[in-house]
Amino acid sequence: MGYWGYYVVGRSERPLAELAAVAGVRDELSLLDRRPDGWQVWEVPGGGDGARDIGNMNTLARETDAPALFGYVMDSDCVVVEAAAPRSGSWTTCLARGAMAKYLGDAELTVEDYFLEPRDAAQRAVAWAAESGRTVSSGPLLDVLKADAEPSAEELFFRLLDRLGVVPQ
Repeated sequence: MGYWGYYVVGRSERPLAELAAVAGVRDELSLLDRRPDGWQVWEVPGGGDGARDIGNMNTLARETDAPALFGYVMDSDCVVVEAAAPRSGSWTTCLARGAMAKYLGDAELTVEDYFLEPRDAAQRAVAWAAESGRTVSSGPLLDVLKADAEPSAEELFFRLLDRLGVVPQ
């Protein structure tokens, strides 16, 4: 069995766990990494039942006045990515689309019905990064958005962060 859990990414001088946007999971948040320019990556493990409410990324973006991003990792196979920025708005996509399709099963709705296509998501990600003061290219983002989760969805998520300019020290 792989990893199930959430990553919460935001930019603030205050610890994200202190903010109202994530108050419902405050006691469960663990700081994974502090990155340059006030970026923080927090984790909330679990959520395999799909019933977890970790907060609202739109609220987090407004509260920090900076872009925010949530990643929900499903059994290390795929990631639901929700992103928001105060001015450019919110968008949702996924990483490892083939694996995500298996989670959706034979339902009438497909991955394309739930999530932005990789090309559209890459364009939104460029705007998200620009709002955080980063200049990034859509090509490397598109590569990540089209990739399989090898060796894991968690590593693919952190590769996306790097391509967004939220890089470790």
